[in-house]
Amino acid sequence: MDDELPEAIKKCIKILEENIDILSNIEMDLEDQKEDEIVSNLEIHDLYDMTEDLAESAKLKRAEFNLMRRNAENLPQN
Repeated sequence: MDDELPEAIKKCIKILEENIDILSNIEMDLEDQKEDEIVSNLEIHDLYDMTEDLAESAKLKRAEFNLMRRNAENLPQN
């Protein structure tokens, strides 16, 4: 029984590694849907601020994705 547990964990890690891109994309899509709102009567400075926020958000999401990918690649392969 004890020998089966590490093997099961290894299989789970392998499955996660194979699907990390899909999981990340699903997470990003869900977050994007939450942020979709129609806003009216915006001034030009509001649009500028929103553009900056969006750019920063995209950079953060990309950095988080890259960190998760690197962590998955660095998991021990037993």
